Parts: sequence; C-alpha cells; structure tokens
Amino acid sequence: MKLRYIGNLYDFADEMFGRGALDEAIGKLDSQVLASILESWFISIRNQAETTGGDELRWQTGLGFATSVVTLIAKSDANQMLQHIEGRLQHLSILYSQFRVKKRNSPEIIRSLPASTIEALYVILDPTHNRNPFRQSKTRWRIYVTFILMLHQGLRRGEVLLLPADAVKSAFNRKQGRTMFWINIQDNSYESSINDPRHSKPGIKTKDSIRQIPTSATTAQIIESYAQNFRGRPAHSYLLNSQSNAPLSTEALTKAFSLISECLPESVIQELKARTGKTSITPHDLRHTCAVFRLHQLLRQGDSMDEALQKMRTFFGWSRESTMPSRYARAVFEDRLASVWNDAFDDRVAVLRALPKGH
Repeated sequence: MKLRYIGNLYDFADEMFGRGALDEAIGKLDSQVLASILESWFISIRNQAETTGGDELRWQTGLGFATSVVTLIAKSDANQMLQHIEGRLQHLSILYSQFRVKKRNSPEIIRSLPASTIEALYVILDPTHNRNPFRQSKTRWRIYVTFILMLHQGLRRGEVLLLPADAVKSAFNRKQGRTMFWINIQDNSYESSINDPRHSKPGIKTKDSIRQIPTSATTAQIIESYAQNFRGRPAHSYLLNSQSNAPLSTEALTKAFSLISECLPESVIQELKARTGKTSITPHDLRHTCAVFRLHQLLRQGDSMDEALQKMRTFFGWSRESTMPSRYARAVFEDRLASVWNDAFDDRVAVLRALPKGH
C-alpha cells in the first residue's frame, strides 16, 4: 500500500514537472523544487471531489518518504549543504505536517457494534464452540483473550500486544474483604522495543495512555488460564504468543479479525451494515463498543455526565483536552445494547462457560 502511494507521488511529479523530476530534486538536494512537487501534489489530492482517510495516509506516506530519503542523502554528502538542507526540511516537515486532506469539520459518527454482532462474537469466539473458525486450541484462546481484553477492558490494539504474561496484578482489599484485580497499561518492562522482532512495533499512544485499570475476577481468570495452559513457554515475555512462539503481530491480529468477520451469520452482517455502514469488524470496534457501554453503565448508576466522562478519561487513557469522551455521549443513548449486556457485564454466562474444566 505504501509503495503504491509513493508510486502515485512519482507519477504526479513525472506528469507535472517532467520525467524523473522527483529523483532529480532528491538527488540534487533541491529543496525548492521538492517543495513545489510536494505542495502541488497535496493540492491535487485535496481538490478531489471526495477525499477519504486513505487520501490522508497517501499524503503522509509520500511526505515521509521524500523527507527521509533527502535526509539520508544529505547526511552522506561530503559538502556543507547538510545544515542548510536539514533546516529547510525541518521547516517543510513542520509546515506540511499541518496539512490535512480530510476536512476537520466533517462529522465522525462513533457507533458501537449492534447487540446481534456482540452475541454472535461471544458464540463464534468461545474456545470450546464448534463454530470457532480457528483450528488450534492455542489460537482459539489467544484470539479469545484478545477479544475479552478489547471488549471488556477497552484496550487499544497496541496496548494488548504490549502486555506481559503477568499483566494481571492482584491484592487483597481488607475493607471489601475480597481480592482486587487490575492491569497496568504501560510499556513492557521486561522487553526493549529495539529487540521487538515485529515489523509494526506496538506502543503506548500517549503519556495519558499509561494507566491502571480494574478488572473482574472472571476476566483475570480467563487471562490466567490462557497464560498457564495455552501460551506455551516462548523466549519472550509478551502475553500473546503466536503459533511460531513469536510475539503476536499487528498484521496477524488484523488477519484474524478478517476471518472472524467472514464467519458472522448473514443476518448479523445485514444489521451491522444497516447500523454502522460496515460489513466487517475491527479490533478498534470492540474498544468503541466498550466505551459506549461503560458510559451507559456510569450514567445508570447515578453519575452526572461530567463525572462519568471524567472517569472515562481515566479508564480509556484520554487526555483532559481530548474530545473523545463527549463523542461517545450521543452514541450511549442508543439502548440496543441492553438486550445483551446487563449490570453484571464481566460475569456473563458465556464467558464462564468458555473456561476449561478443572481450571
């Protein structure tokens, strides 16, 4: 995909500035010509009748390619142009990074997954169910744990992929007379990102994403069962372990959800399309759904909207300036989730039924 976007930049430069114009500008470290090419390309993308997120990514990919290659060449150049070209590039990068292909004022509607989709996912991803699309028990449990962490805990994909095998912590609370469980969302303290073998290295999104979130005993038991019985003994510390004993990758997780989407019943897909305009699900859809339900839950227990949104910021790792919590407010009043979830969200019978016997 990135190569296709870069190819599009080359095609545009050839057509507008002559064949080989982009390579010539880069090779000669001609920041003025390069700026003209990039600016003209941006305008051509922005002036399309309709623009999408793909167009935004196309622009950012081309910009990143041009600036990184010029910087590489400049550093190896023997003359004194390095300081000048780096200063010019920094200026261009700051200027062009502010460009956005998509209009900022275009409304983005956040929608949770319909109740029928959630119900189908509980069935399909039950590790013991015959409709589960994954053959190996290890794979079934790996995907199931990911599903639970994203839907019940609202974790981002990168956060899930960073979790260590001992992610769940516990301590006895004397006041409540029971054991409390929680998960620390942070960089994996056992591993260095430099040594992470994954092509797309997961990471913590912002400093506000570093947080501690409570989890139910049931969810803690599910994670522990996977870690003890199905994770194996790989040479790394990450919780989610692939079939080849490597840390689970972003690409593998995306591929898994594509397969899951294909297994949804036709009636479920039809409702999903009618309500969200989509015919497939992504890991981030589970986080959206968790956020909608959690806000609904907080309001039902008597919290004011302001108080509920503040709690949401802490739980989901949003900054004080983020508008994300308020964007979920309009979605929370769609009460279609009530038929699937009740106040005992973390103790669903379907979750308990999926635990292996004797563990």
